Amino acid sequence: MGRPRLFELDAAVATALKLFWERGYGATTPAELLEGIGVGKGSFYNAFGSKHALFERALRRYGDDRVAGLVGWFAQPGPVRRRINGYFERLAAPENEATLRRGCLAANTAGELGRSDPVAMRLVRSTFERMENVLEATLVEGKKSGELDDALHPKAVASLLLATLVGITVLARVDGPSARPKRIAQAVADLLDTGDHSHRA
Repeated sequence: MGRPRLFELDAAVATALKLFWERGYGATTPAELLEGIGVGKGSFYNAFGSKHALFERALRRYGDDRVAGLVGWFAQPGPVRRRINGYFERLAAPENEATLRRGCLAANTAGELGRSDPVAMRLVRSTFERMENVLEATLVEGKKSGELDDALHPKAVASLLLATLVGITVLARVDGPSARPKRIAQAVADLLDTGDHSHRA
């Protein structure tokens, strides 16, 4: 039998995710990862192979968690517009300000590494596509129930909502405390209200 690992891989990936999210890929040194995880260099490289390999796992974890959060929120019962509006209102709530200022790790990675890192970009693209799919499915549900205007294009509006979600996190990184996220959340509510005839004769 091989020697048991001296650390829990899942917890190590979670720690790395936190460090990469706070500092970015380039600014997070291997030494900081070793210290954060609490392992020696040999154990680290035996488990992960490289800093970039660990980053890939952390970025994949971030994407899975982000998508799972969206799925959980939009699986709740109730009107579609209320669920969408509620998500944006929660994102803009003062208690989420610190998290919002960290930005979206997928968007942060796209800005930092761009096309120079195709593996990371594939993970970022997958995260955004899966998020958009959740939003699109919710909008399709709203059309089928008659809550949303039949002329609404779910894919296009889902892309717009995704861009809005990501944009809020980018703006929050440079704005600091700002009323802008709240204004954006209200604009989303107004957009979805436009053309809604479900309450009219």
